[in-house]
Amino acid sequence: MAIHEEQATEPQGASTPGASQPAGRHTLKATPQITGGFDEDMDPAEFSRLLDLYDNSFRNIAEGEVVKGTVLKVSENEVVVDVGYKSEGVISVNEFLDETGGVMVQVGDVVDVLLERTEDRDGHIVLSREKAEKMKIWDEVEKAFADRKVVIGRVIERIKGGLAVDIGVRAFLPGSQIDVRPVRNLDALRGQELRMRVIKVNKKRGNIVLSRKVLLEEENAEKKKHTLETLAEGKMLTGVVKNITDYGAFIDLGGIDGLLHITDMSWGRVGHPSEVLKVNENIEVVVLKYDQATERVSLGHKQLVADPWTTVMDRYPAGARVSGKAVSLTDYGAFIELEPGVEGLIHVSEMSWSKRVKHPSKILNVGDNVEAMVLGVDPAARRISLGLKQVESNPWHELVEKYPVGTKITGKVRNLTEFGAFVEVEDDIDGLIHISDMSWSKRIKHPSEVLKKGDTVEAMVLSIDAENQRLSLGLKQLATDIWEDFFARHKVGQSVEGRVVRMTNFGAFVELDEGIEGLIHVSEFDDTQGGEKVDLQVGTAYQMKVIKLSPAERKIGLSIRAMKSDEIRTDWESYSASQGDGSATLGDHFKISK
Repeated sequence: MAIHEEQATEPQGASTPGASQPAGRHTLKATPQITGGFDEDMDPAEFSRLLDLYDNSFRNIAEGEVVKGTVLKVSENEVVVDVGYKSEGVISVNEFLDETGGVMVQVGDVVDVLLERTEDRDGHIVLSREKAEKMKIWDEVEKAFADRKVVIGRVIERIKGGLAVDIGVRAFLPGSQIDVRPVRNLDALRGQELRMRVIKVNKKRGNIVLSRKVLLEEENAEKKKHTLETLAEGKMLTGVVKNITDYGAFIDLGGIDGLLHITDMSWGRVGHPSEVLKVNENIEVVVLKYDQATERVSLGHKQLVADPWTTVMDRYPAGARVSGKAVSLTDYGAFIELEPGVEGLIHVSEMSWSKRVKHPSKILNVGDNVEAMVLGVDPAARRISLGLKQVESNPWHELVEKYPVGTKITGKVRNLTEFGAFVEVEDDIDGLIHISDMSWSKRIKHPSEVLKKGDTVEAMVLSIDAENQRLSLGLKQLATDIWEDFFARHKVGQSVEGRVVRMTNFGAFVELDEGIEGLIHVSEFDDTQGGEKVDLQVGTAYQMKVIKLSPAERKIGLSIRAMKSDEIRTDWESYSASQGDGSATLGDHFKISK
């Protein structure tokens, strides 16, 4: 660092007793010349007195004292300051630079400096502007502590236990004193200016402890008092979002927090409060409930606008086509947002005319724009029923004209159940072949005996119920009805031969033709032999007589007893004819036989 020196000017021939020019950095002020009336034989006592007067003309400054000095010179590296002492002090220009690096002083400015030492090893005074400024700050800090005044500081960095804050000097802000609520992210406060209060100061140790919490509590207490005096249910207020939870948000109303529940944020669907609110955001609310005893406040935001459901029937009458967005899918349907606060439900049964929709996700996705028809509106229950399939033509109505009863169709077996087989007639339109319509003659226990999944089959349309979306098909109807053929060839009283296929407690079932069975009731068994009924054997063929025909019910009544009676009558008629006149009676016949 360059050193700038200034020497005292002496008149030619004059001497300055007791004064010499040092070789150091500082410029010494010249000792006054003692001339004019004094010679070399001047009294030493008088000379000493004059020197004392000279020394006493300078300021009495103690080390460690902050004094005012005048800037005498500003150079590239140094600033020369006169504090009224025997010599000037030279301070590095770095102590006078602003944040941009510019010099903040000029010649003639009065500045505060600290006298560190009255004399260094070269006999010069040592000055410091930086230390003077810090001493002033410490004085101000002590005064702020005593007077409970607010100080403003900038957060420097996060340290153990809290934050380091610059208030002119380095101070400590504990984590517990930052806010009335715990602050999780201390790093986010770096660089911010905060209003605080000094709660502890120790100049000797250089310790300063600050609190922002104390100041906030005091301010909140004053705000709270004012807020409570004016708080009332139904009052509209402007608050600040202080905290967001899963169930709502806490709003600072001025020293007191109120809860804005998620259900009171909007008439529309809100998945999470963070979707509509942000921390530190201003929001208008209305007081829904205020408990003075507990100081609990319930707030509402949606109540600031009219409930859209009050006029929903005017905007969405039954039969109207509407557009909306799918906002939620459930097992039973999809919720469609028609407007904020108004949703309608498309039930799974109303999504397709032909498809069997197991879950709405097969048709819709959340976020899809949907066009639907209003099926019903219930404002009291806040429900709107929508239909998706109703905006398209019903293919079942076209099916009636396309496939009239008796039409032969070809389709693929899609599924088998215990009661029948479902056959795909068109895309997503199935018809049912009931197990009873699979064969005229075979007794089928399960459709798998006749059909397999994936088989291509021909069937006949038996009936179509467009409203209930039912299509009945028949497989056996493509072949001749063997029952109709049997009834056409047989009459009551006709003798037939049949094989017993199974026995029951009420009779015997007899196969007359392939697929054709009749019933011999137990009362129609042969009982002509000693009053005992004939024990019919399964698999054995017998002669019998048709005693009943019911084409509509496809039932045939048979009798062995009637057959035996006919045989007896025939035998008797033959006997009578052999006797000539035929006048003998049946009793006579029995007498003869005895």
